[in-house]
Amino acid sequence: MPVLPNDFASTATVVHSSPDDPLAAPLVEELSREYDERYGFNDGIPSSAELSRYPAERFHESTGGVFLLLLVDGTPVAGGAFMRIDDQTVEVKRVWTHSGHRRKGLARRVMAELEAEAAARGVRRIELTTGARQPEAVALYLSLGYRPLFDLDADYEAIGYLSFEKELPSAGGSAD
Repeated sequence: MPVLPNDFASTATVVHSSPDDPLAAPLVEELSREYDERYGFNDGIPSSAELSRYPAERFHESTGGVFLLLLVDGTPVAGGAFMRIDDQTVEVKRVWTHSGHRRKGLARRVMAELEAEAAARGVRRIELTTGARQPEAVALYLSLGYRPLFDLDADYEAIGYLSFEKELPSAGGSAD
């Protein structure tokens, strides 16, 4: 990986892609490894199986989804996606930052790009979940104004998937 300045998140290039695009391989590989390291196996099935839970088509524009990557010098450094739930709602999935480039604002940039894309499509609500062993994701979503749909003081392990939601501003400019 090239050495990059601390503010490179704002200069990364956004590319619309697909989970099955070879350019997305670093995202899929690193997320798979991290899921398995953090959560292990459940009934003999690796946690990384979550990545194949939804077909790639759910993240294509033709089905109301999006899959984007942030590139620096042609190399993927972050990414994320959403899939359509209904006319007003999308669910964010696959938010990733390359392990060599964390804490540089890339996840915030990914979320900003996903929110902007959703708003441009008339989406009013974003849903997302993260795992109980991802405190950095919980902190990110809270800092971005996502409302937790669980008790922040509860035992996250007992909850499992931690759900969040956020209302997006209407075309008029404010969220209801």
